[in-house]
Amino acid sequence: MTLVDDLSARCGLFRTRVGRRVVMTSTPPAPRVPTRRPAKAARMLALAHHLDGEVLREEVRSRSALARRHGVSAPRITQLLNLLLLAPDIQADVLELEAIDGVEPITEKELRPLARLHFWPDQRALWAARKNSSRALSRIRGPTALVRVEGKREAGSR
Repeated sequence: MTLVDDLSARCGLFRTRVGRRVVMTSTPPAPRVPTRRPAKAARMLALAHHLDGEVLREEVRSRSALARRHGVSAPRITQLLNLLLLAPDIQADVLELEAIDGVEPITEKELRPLARLHFWPDQRALWAARKNSSRALSRIRGPTALVRVEGKREAGSR
């Protein structure tokens, strides 16, 4: 606690911002409301659905033409369209994610290994683990990471 904060607390003054200036007022500042916006992974999944719609409507002839049209590389288009391989319920969960005060709940890069799993129950199991543990997906290397252990599939071992 600084000297100004100590004096402010004793005198009943509060520091607030007015533009760039910091002024002392007698009224306490309003409680800060967290800034909420759709998570970047949700926006990327929505973009993937949009790009897929362009391909289905035959507005473009190929993924490379789609990449040229949007000014990105063909591998990036593939990365985005691979998000559509996620189970529908996982896609719904991802689309509902929000970034609060700039903190992203999950990155698109963390979703890629999950999308590489072709078996939706495996995806759902790992997604449930991700919801319970903040970094469960970071152990996944891809479809080869799944092996049968005692009759159940387990992630992270080879």
